[in-house]
Amino acid sequence: MPKGKPRVIYWDASAVLSALFKDTHSDDAMKWTRGEGVHLLTSLGYAETCAVIARLQRERILADALVEAAHEALADGPWRRLNALPDWSAMVGLSKKWPLRGADLWHLATAKTLKTELPELILLTFDLHLRKAARGEDLFR
Repeated sequence: MPKGKPRVIYWDASAVLSALFKDTHSDDAMKWTRGEGVHLLTSLGYAETCAVIARLQRERILADALVEAAHEALADGPWRRLNALPDWSAMVGLSKKWPLRGADLWHLATAKTLKTELPELILLTFDLHLRKAARGEDLFR
């Protein structure tokens, strides 16, 4: 990244969830939350995260108090909420290049679209397929 430019980190739901709940990626995710830069969370990433929290509550994996704490941590985290859409033509090309599920393709295309205006942007994900695609698109080092 060029010196003097702030880092811009686009978080997908897998990365946010690792910051909220202890898993194998939590230590790494927490380091990212403490890092300098602009942390972005799209409405899709937010919706996916909320859906997982709700499922954990419905399945009684998390007590109500922990669900409330997760929602508070999501609201108080370093993320700036972003209403962004991917370039439609980017989705076609990326779908032919990378075997991704729909939401992951959307995240990749949105990050790639944003990178045209924010060249310092990286996509933070712990999903193996999306991470491979992000590296292949120069969205993660």
